[in-house]
Amino acid sequence: MAPYHALMAHFPVAVWITASMIIVVRALNDGPLAKSLDRVLVPFLVFGAVTGVMTYVLGLMVWPADTLQTTPLGRNHMMAATWSMFYWGAVLVLRWWVGEKAWEGLTNRLIMLGLGALGGGLLAITGTLGGHLHGAPSFVSSVLRMIGWEVYATFYFPNWVLVMLAVVIIIMPVIAIATLRGRAARLRAEGGAA
Repeated sequence: MAPYHALMAHFPVAVWITASMIIVVRALNDGPLAKSLDRVLVPFLVFGAVTGVMTYVLGLMVWPADTLQTTPLGRNHMMAATWSMFYWGAVLVLRWWVGEKAWEGLTNRLIMLGLGALGGGLLAITGTLGGHLHGAPSFVSSVLRMIGWEVYATFYFPNWVLVMLAVVIIIMPVIAIATLRGRAARLRAEGGAA
C-alpha cells in the first residue's frame, strides 16, 4: 500500500497548493482572472478533501496508527496530516458558507490571505515529514529546526503558540459578536429609514 499512499498524496497536495495560490491571487486582486480562479476554489477544495481523506486512509493502511505513534517522526506526520485535512476542510466550509463575502473588505481579504499561507505551510510540513518517513528528507526540515521544531522529536507547541491560541480563542467570538451587532444595527437603521 505504501506506493499507493505516496502516489495518492500528490492529489490533495497539488489541489491544496493550487487553492493556496488561488486564495493569494484573489485576496490581492479583483480582476477577471482572479474572479474566474475563485469560481473553481470550492470545487478544488471539495476534490482536495475527498482525495485527502483517501490519502489519509491509505496511509493508515501502510502504517497502522499504533505503529506510527511509537516514533516521534510518525506521530508528527500523523498529527500534521490530521491538521492539514481538518484545516482545509474548515477553509472549504468557510469559503462555501460565506461565498463572495470572503473577499469583501480588507479584513476579510487579510484573513483569507492568512488562511492560504497557513494552509500552504501545513502542507509543506506534512509533506516534509512524509518524505522523511519515506527516506527522502527535504530542506524544509532545516527551516522547521530554525523555528524550534525538530522532525525527529515529537512536536510540542512552544509557549508563545499556546498564548496566541488563547488570544485567538478569546478574540474570535468578540469579533463575531461585534459584527453581528453592527449588522443588526445597520438593518434596524435601514428598516427605519424605509
